[in-house]
Amino acid sequence: MIGIIDYGLGNVQSFVNIYKSLHIPVQAIKTTADLESSTKLILPGVGHFDYAMQKFEDSGLKSQVEDLVLNNSIPILGVCVGMQLMANSSEEGTKSGLGWIGGTVKKLNAKSENGTVIPLPHLGWNKIEMEDISLFNELKKEELEFYFLHSYYFDCEDKKNCIAQTNYFSKFCCAVNKHNIFGVQFHPEKSHNFGIKLLENFSSLY
Repeated sequence: MIGIIDYGLGNVQSFVNIYKSLHIPVQAIKTTADLESSTKLILPGVGHFDYAMQKFEDSGLKSQVEDLVLNNSIPILGVCVGMQLMANSSEEGTKSGLGWIGGTVKKLNAKSENGTVIPLPHLGWNKIEMEDISLFNELKKEELEFYFLHSYYFDCEDKKNCIAQTNYFSKFCCAVNKHNIFGVQFHPEKSHNFGIKLLENFSSLY
């Protein structure tokens, strides 16, 4: 059962609809009781880092989710700000992150090498360069694109935790992994067939 953590942020219903179309069991997680039947979790998120962290804390789900992820090795996929919450901290706010993957969320460089001001947020479709891991199974590297909407990125302490990069005037990490913990900066739920395949791959991990 795929559990989509519903703490008031993110495109929860979009994830639910995709998994239902794939005939994969899915549910929105609103209470700790809902977590009991979940074998994999997705942590969506949009907006400001501190606001998202506060919403997650206020939901009453954070402690049990951490126990499932860190002590029971339940696979989890963080999406956009949901991924950023997995870092130690963010330049966007002052609250501590979950610290599941060592790193800092940093603002994209607003100027190119020649001094041109770069528009933020990074918005729209972009290609990614990915590692050969099961999350990206059967995705064609030469034409792979996902939908982005963000101004901050995950800077990993251990570069081995970065499993994909994209280029927006300069390269930055757009997907992370450590053991059972995965995160993507882009929105698979808005990325049509590529995103659907990635979400299907996540459901098949382990």
